[in-house]
Amino acid sequence: MNPNQPQQPKITVSQSADYRENYANSVQVRVSVWDFFLVFGLVHQESPDAVTVQNTLGVYLSPQQAKALWNVLGQNIAQYEQAFGAIALEPQQPLPIPQGPVH
Repeated sequence: MNPNQPQQPKITVSQSADYRENYANSVQVRVSVWDFFLVFGLVHQESPDAVTVQNTLGVYLSPQQAKALWNVLGQNIAQYEQAFGAIALEPQQPLPIPQGPVH
């Protein structure tokens, strides 16, 4: 061990009492100078001309955590595609951006 390298701390991961897991097939991203706000939800298409998005969870991330998430997702998507093949995206019409205050 190199004495000039700082020792890594022991990391313990636990789940809080209100921890939950959800499925989302929709994510909206809102950005401000201070943070990124990810809004996860479920998209339901009742008819060819009617789509409903039911938001279920909002998560604020610092710009640093958002970039770290981007890096981790990129690495994991590359590994997934290497194992299972390319992920095809269907061409989609962008959903209207909700108007409101920027946080």
